Amino acid sequence: MTMSRIGAAFIYLILLAVSLIVLYPLLFTVFSSFMTEKEVSVFPPPIFPHQLYWGNFQKAVETVPIVRFIVNSVVVSSAITAAQLFTSSLAAYAFAFMNFRFKSALFLLYLSTMMIPWEVTIIPNYLTVKSWGWLDSYQGLIVPFMAGAFGVFLLRQFFLQLPHELFEAARMDGCGHVRGFVSIVLPLSRPALATLTVYVFLNHWNSYLWPLLITNKPTMRTVQIGVAMLQHEEVMSWNLILAGVTLVLLPSFVLLALGVKQLIRGITAGAVKG
Repeated sequence: MTMSRIGAAFIYLILLAVSLIVLYPLLFTVFSSFMTEKEVSVFPPPIFPHQLYWGNFQKAVETVPIVRFIVNSVVVSSAITAAQLFTSSLAAYAFAFMNFRFKSALFLLYLSTMMIPWEVTIIPNYLTVKSWGWLDSYQGLIVPFMAGAFGVFLLRQFFLQLPHELFEAARMDGCGHVRGFVSIVLPLSRPALATLTVYVFLNHWNSYLWPLLITNKPTMRTVQIGVAMLQHEEVMSWNLILAGVTLVLLPSFVLLALGVKQLIRGITAGAVKG
């Protein structure tokens, strides 16, 4: 028994050391954002600041409109996430529970779009958005991403794991597709929906190329472009740059803190039977 406890403690020590190695860039970014320019210039740079210097955040906000960038990214990422939850859940329900001709072929065809590189579609999407006059607009940032094959695949696989007895009993009571979808499928699928929410939101929060391509006004820029602009403005002030990066990371931290439990449940769903 003692040897097993020693072995478990050794494993946890290894995991702790590995986790610290993985988290070091993140911790360095956050700690450096509170350092003065003199502290950051020291080589090797200190791990912890001598005192919490908040001036970097104030200067970062004054240098570029980073608050506006964060608001734009929140609006765009939230709208895309809500749209994909709506479209993916409806499509996944149809592929999982409804019978129609060529269902399997259509599902495979839909999944095959995941293999098309984004670089292949970016020029047609740009020309379409430009012809509609959607440059420098929220609809230009949101509409091309309102549906995605990954979300349909993820939710369909989760829907297929739901107990079919519930749906058979509901149909015997006269429950139709709409009521079954709203009253049974969605409440039971919160782990999968939370997983898709975190994935889609963070994916588009970190988007850089598409917002850079279709936006020219500073008022329509997103956070990733804002960080790049901050680096361009103050090339040597790494404490200022890292303060901007820390501000950009805050919404991601909040989202992960609120949804990590559901995210883990969604990832591990179906891994263990019983």
